[in-house]
Amino acid sequence: MFDDYRYVNYEIAKKRKKSGNFIKTAALVIACCLLTGAVTGGGIYLKLSRDIKELQSVQAGQNGNYVLSDSDAILENALLLATDSEMSVKSIAKKVGPSIVGIRMVTKSPKYWYSSDMSDYESEGSGIIISKDGYILTNYHVVEYADPKKTLSKNTTLEVFLSDKQQASAKFVGGDSKTDLAVIKIDKKNLTAATLGDSDELEVGELAVAIGNPLGLEFQGTVTVGVISALNRTVTINDKVLNLIQTDAAINPGNSGGALVNSKGQVIGINTAKISITGVEGLGFAIPINDAKPIVDQLIMFGYVKGRPYIGISGREITEQISSFYGLPVGIYILEVESGSAAEKAGIKKGDILVSLAGKEVRTMTELETIKEKYKAGDTVKVVVVRNNKKLTLTLTFGEEQ
Repeated sequence: MFDDYRYVNYEIAKKRKKSGNFIKTAALVIACCLLTGAVTGGGIYLKLSRDIKELQSVQAGQNGNYVLSDSDAILENALLLATDSEMSVKSIAKKVGPSIVGIRMVTKSPKYWYSSDMSDYESEGSGIIISKDGYILTNYHVVEYADPKKTLSKNTTLEVFLSDKQQASAKFVGGDSKTDLAVIKIDKKNLTAATLGDSDELEVGELAVAIGNPLGLEFQGTVTVGVISALNRTVTINDKVLNLIQTDAAINPGNSGGALVNSKGQVIGINTAKISITGVEGLGFAIPINDAKPIVDQLIMFGYVKGRPYIGISGREITEQISSFYGLPVGIYILEVESGSAAEKAGIKKGDILVSLAGKEVRTMTELETIKEKYKAGDTVKVVVVRNNKKLTLTLTFGEEQ
């Protein structure tokens, strides 16, 4: 069965959901949803010693993948936790394992664009329980079609698989495509929430443990071990620039949204991507937990990240080649202007060519996004468009992206 799995570029992967074709191209990949094609000291020691029997009884009821069956291992784990010392990998797996879940996203979509027959398309990833009452942190790309902003959201369901084999339906709470983070929630209480660490304290060479579901739920709760290979790696994925932790702990499709854990059993990263090139191994990446914390707070409170600037246009790039062929200026051809948006209020119209924003030349959508992200909602800038071969300078006040 393993011959059926390939690493694929994320943009290609989204197309594969529709076509079911397997792509063999190796590239920088999101370690994401597996596309199943479904269509498919003394006093402390004495106190802990008295508690061993109780600890053993608690362990007996947990998933076998994380049970430490002997009292020595249980005592070791408890002592390490009490002294805030480094933990063994076995102890880390036992502590964090129950906080890692599997996530399955199922989307109903027409088999073909001209067909009314619907098929189920599945993808699987990982998530981290961050509260006892069921909030779960994951990557946006793991659950994106459940986002109400997506056309297919009404035809998409989310299911969560806990480490003790329980299953539960989940609802989409909020997501942010720019940081590739999302929060979902299940209706359960007294869950084992992960302890979040401080990614700013990380040092290159220290232990890194990845826990998740590589290749999907069949390998749920897989633990891989490595080190922190590098910090503050700038990686561009789908035109989005992310600041990431690099690790050589094995990360594979299905690991996305899972935890990267330090030697204290604290989550310090959300596994997100890996580089997949023939002959290259051990280049995985995770979103630092300190970068994620403020985003998660806003997603839970508002469902989106407040203050993000928004223009309200859709457009197509006019390249040098298109420019020379049609005699048009290089820039962004405006295909649509959202009603009531900042763009409409500024006087931007369909058919305009946007060539400058905030005094800076705009040639590509990436350049437009880069300029825009230096501002916040409510800021005012000048925008230059070409309309009927004439340049117009307009005043634009950014709206808020929701």
